[in-house]
Amino acid sequence: MSYIVQAVWTARDGEEAAVADIVRRMTPPSREEPGNLGYQPHVDSEDPRRFVIIEEYVDAAAFEAHRASPHFQELVVGDCLARLASREVTVLDRLA
Repeated sequence: MSYIVQAVWTARDGEEAAVADIVRRMTPPSREEPGNLGYQPHVDSEDPRRFVIIEEYVDAAAFEAHRASPHFQELVVGDCLARLASREVTVLDRLA
């Protein structure tokens, strides 16, 4: 069974465009990671500050490799986190 993660990021006021750009830049290299099965970024249609990313990996180790990747470290750790009002990461289990 795969390892599914939901990341919910809420940008600080005025940072939504910068966070959207980071999410767009994160998507292609994340999808190319060896253990990645899916990487689907979304923005809340009623709150442009709220981003939801649904990620799927072959296993937990592949997710940890994603978090250790150069693009994650540069774009998320090095830039995005300071632009967020909140961040929530949840591991999900598939029901069916």
